[in-house]
Amino acid sequence: MTVVTLGVHIVDVLARPVESIPAGQDTHLLEQIRITAAGAAAGTAVTLARIGVPVASVGAVGDDELGDFLVMIMERRGVDVTGIVRKGGEQTAASILPIRPDGGRPSFHVPGANLGLSLADLDRGRVTGARVVHLGGMDVTWGLHDPAFFALLAEARAAGTIITMDLLSNMPDLMQGARSFLPHVDYFLPNEEQALLMSGAADVERAALTLLEEGPRAVLVTLGGEGSLIATASGITRVPALDVPVVDTTGCGDAYCAGFIAGLVDGREVLAAAGLGTAVAARVAGGLGSDAGLDGASELRASG
Repeated sequence: MTVVTLGVHIVDVLARPVESIPAGQDTHLLEQIRITAAGAAAGTAVTLARIGVPVASVGAVGDDELGDFLVMIMERRGVDVTGIVRKGGEQTAASILPIRPDGGRPSFHVPGANLGLSLADLDRGRVTGARVVHLGGMDVTWGLHDPAFFALLAEARAAGTIITMDLLSNMPDLMQGARSFLPHVDYFLPNEEQALLMSGAADVERAALTLLEEGPRAVLVTLGGEGSLIATASGITRVPALDVPVVDTTGCGDAYCAGFIAGLVDGREVLAAAGLGTAVAARVAGGLGSDAGLDGASELRASG
């Protein structure tokens, strides 16, 4: 398998546009409601598959109807789901996302089975045999905060596997645990708030450089409508966002990661791969959910 996404799997229920929560038993009529496979591993996997990159996803879901749906929809989108384990007695992680008219996305979330993912759930050969392993949401997969998992990542890197990582939450208490992964990662892709919280820096450029010092080849900080900032040993470069109408920002970070990873798979340099990530994220921003706007997106890989 070319890419393995390892980590958080979530079912998202999205509704738009939501300007307020109805009072009492009132009803507000909406334009659209969708349910999607999402999360820093699952959402990235679905986007990778949609843009033509062979991908397997590894994680944990509950032995429930939400888990049935998540596995089914990922498989339908072309993801190898044989590495997803079912946890009896646990709920599949899920979020309810009332999307504001400006694309903002407050959420109601149940962490569910993601918290129970551990090294024992992983096929070591799947990790060491991948061209790229994407760690999605290591801030909340506490069972992988394990020296034996770090040793597995070192084994994979020694065999030539590229390790990328992004995060799920913006919770300060979880950032330092995720920071322990940085010496084992080639490319780190946090959003601005995560980078600031993890580094303790006062501005995003200093944050990126601080995190770069801890081991990655590059730190790519996504900045929403401002694009992204890429820090490497050569310095800092900003990549602007594309000017597109925004419907929903859900999954844009995962889409950026997927495009970036596809660029690495295709042999692009870091900045060119970031440009592909930017283009894929722009597609997703134009629709509802983490898999929106991806019809024909595989053509983006051929365009650059």
